Amino acid sequence: MKKLAAALIGAVSLTAMAHAQDAVIQAGHVLAVPGEGYLTNQTILVEDGRIVSITPGFSKPKNYLVIDLKKAYVLPGLIDSHVHITGETSPNERIEAFEDSEVDVAFKGAAFALTTLKAGFTTVQDVGGPNDSVFGLRDAIARGAVPGPRIRASGEAVSITGGHGDINGYSAEVMAALTGSSICNGADDCRRAVRQQIKEGADLIKITATGGVLSNTSAGLEQQFSEDELAAIVEAAHAMGRQVTAHAHGKGGVDAALRAGVDSIEHGTYLDAESIALFKEKGATLVPTVLAGATVTGWTNEPWLPAPSRAKAAIVGPLMLDMLRRAHEGGVNVAFGTDTGVSRHGDNAKEFALMVEAGFTPEDAIRAATVVAAEHVEMAKDIGTLEKGKFADLIAVAKDPLKNIKELESVDFVMKGGEVFKSAD
Repeated sequence: MKKLAAALIGAVSLTAMAHAQDAVIQAGHVLAVPGEGYLTNQTILVEDGRIVSITPGFSKPKNYLVIDLKKAYVLPGLIDSHVHITGETSPNERIEAFEDSEVDVAFKGAAFALTTLKAGFTTVQDVGGPNDSVFGLRDAIARGAVPGPRIRASGEAVSITGGHGDINGYSAEVMAALTGSSICNGADDCRRAVRQQIKEGADLIKITATGGVLSNTSAGLEQQFSEDELAAIVEAAHAMGRQVTAHAHGKGGVDAALRAGVDSIEHGTYLDAESIALFKEKGATLVPTVLAGATVTGWTNEPWLPAPSRAKAAIVGPLMLDMLRRAHEGGVNVAFGTDTGVSRHGDNAKEFALMVEAGFTPEDAIRAATVVAAEHVEMAKDIGTLEKGKFADLIAVAKDPLKNIKELESVDFVMKGGEVFKSAD
């Protein structure tokens, strides 16, 4: 970890870093609290990276940088609750697992992080990446050593032997060498895996409660952990102050994870009315990742994707939009999340149009990526809205995203913690 962090700190040529300074932002339309509509003609005062005030009218205090967004639509910085910042699915992915060092992976992640930030996502939750690479990148960004969104990271997923999250599809010797400490079998061993991940730096615990699409195995899409294992994972994580989020496609796995007390479900493809009732009973959140479903649907004839993954992509991909529609109509709490890394980094905002297609209003979709996501990643006191005392994380677009949600696919201005990382000027 120290070697990796030192390499990132030394990467001064990666990109020029922005610098925070006290500023006034003159904003024509401000969606300060998504769900409550616009404020118009406001001045946002920023000091030491945080919002000091939002007041009507356009003021211009002396000795402050003035940022003119009088013709723009200003929103809180966006939050993606499901990314894989250190990688991107490609024809070379399987060979790169052997060629890339942890430092190589972290540097790739640093580039993806900057792309993500410039796309308007000022905070992300990474739910599956090499421990040293993603934790080192998270910490380097937090120190200001490299630019990127705030990262809350699980590190490697806790999985069963041979499950989605384990190493699959290589020779036995290779798989033995690459199997990590987060792979577990039996309740006691799964407690150990959770505690080990927390020891190594995990902010939350990610588990693979069911099979998955991109694992190179024909092990299906249903429940993989036993009831005892799920209960042990949740107990161990919660005892050490960590939330648990569960990758889950099949209904049996979704419901079992919810009954065990996980805090959220990633994907949820086959959820039904019973699942929806469990979400509401348990107060759990759904992170739908419909963009990933749309992405893998286009890969079903790609020869570089292993045959088991192509078969599962053809099944799962087309189902995810309707899953989100059912969940939304059923009143499930939904936090914005894309599974970016399956889709391309920087394209995160394409999830918004899919949410609207599934029945969300544009403002509700934005709320899922701000207010709801901030609560989901346990940062609501600092991000998610534009209010006094919170970080000055904000974005701006030229046209009204409440009339056309696709405006968010190309943002014009990005500020994170009072630092400008993208500007039309």
